[in-house]
Amino acid sequence: MADQNDRYPLHRSVFDNDLKTLSRLLRIHDVAEKDKHGNTALHLAVMLGRKECVQLLLKHDAPVKVKNGLGWTVLAEAISYGNRPTISSLVRKFRQQSREQMEERRPNLVHALNKINDFYMELKWDFQSWVPLVSRILPSDICKIYKSGANIRLDTTLVDFSDMRWERGDISFIFNGNAPPNQSLTVLDNGQKVYQNVKYEESEMEIEDEVDLLMSTDILAAQISTKSISFIRAQSGWIFREDKTEVVAGQYASELYTVHGLVLESRKRREHLSLDDLQKNKALLESFTKGGNIQNFDQNGVPVRRSSLNPPPDKSVTWPQYIQSELNSYPRLGRDLVYKESSKSFKATIAMSPEFPLSVAMLLNVLEVIAPFKHFSKLRDFIAAKLPSGFPVKVEIPILPTVTAKITFQEFEFRDDIPKNLFTRPKDYIEDPTRFPDL
Repeated sequence: MADQNDRYPLHRSVFDNDLKTLSRLLRIHDVAEKDKHGNTALHLAVMLGRKECVQLLLKHDAPVKVKNGLGWTVLAEAISYGNRPTISSLVRKFRQQSREQMEERRPNLVHALNKINDFYMELKWDFQSWVPLVSRILPSDICKIYKSGANIRLDTTLVDFSDMRWERGDISFIFNGNAPPNQSLTVLDNGQKVYQNVKYEESEMEIEDEVDLLMSTDILAAQISTKSISFIRAQSGWIFREDKTEVVAGQYASELYTVHGLVLESRKRREHLSLDDLQKNKALLESFTKGGNIQNFDQNGVPVRRSSLNPPPDKSVTWPQYIQSELNSYPRLGRDLVYKESSKSFKATIAMSPEFPLSVAMLLNVLEVIAPFKHFSKLRDFIAAKLPSGFPVKVEIPILPTVTAKITFQEFEFRDDIPKNLFTRPKDYIEDPTRFPDL
């Protein structure tokens, strides 16, 4: 056991709250290393309330988004502990690291787009539900996508769709691959003739507003797990079974597959919330998702911010007790969990065609550009799974427990006559930085 005790010196120095040793070790050890339980040194610093260790690790660019063996990020554990300055620091660092990762990928993305011939494509979205009344009111949309060089334009009438709320409009999303990062993504509201550059950096107030929201609401972790995903050819016939085929959009001969093993995993924690918080939780979320301000203001108009929670009782867990415990069964280091989890299996169907002129890799590059739209982000995550051969010309995937999206690639053509002015903002449009609060 002695070897195990000495195996993770960064983690050990955090446990011992030994800043001098931690500073020295950070020069020669990987700040992102995980211990046997999947925790980074930053995870432990947050769970143990070692505030100075947290700041030192962040100074050395410790990753914030990474999950431990139990599936929780550093930020989730910080919200549970409840120290506001720590949460604020982590949110800022998370934003910074996300921007840096995007910029690292950007040259490859622009290069990949330039290699694809220019094209025009139409995607049809149909949202369906097994709940009859819900199905009748769900939206549909035809998205038009233009690609020229490293530029992409998406025209849509569905601004966004999440949590059974959607917004209609006449919206264009423009990506200019050769523009500076803070000017490369623009959303046009063609009805109101306004535009908004997608935020590259958040203001101090926006970050503090987000911290208030995180401290006031459940810690959520929801994902569609594709670990055990399998694709089985769909069959027809009662006695003589045969593989089903379909001609999609009147031109793409396709093989139909049922997708098994899709699981929506949802986990929720609320040990950081008071009874009063729980009662206000729903109202806060409603206000924030509609772009409202969740803050109270004092008589001078200054926002009243959430205070740090009292630290949880010290559990007096020693380093040997932690590191020698069974895998992912270590003693709780911070606040005791108030936890609920659920999972639901879904079936999806997919039509794969060898005749579609675009490759899956090319499609993923296009979807990465338009990922700020949440429903496109879900499509990208699904298509990133290992698909059968061909191109997914029709996909039916769950996006909410009661709602399925059917996406059909109904038109595609390579074109060399796409007008350049499609990728520029009309001169008579006025900037409105608040038009799309979620972007």
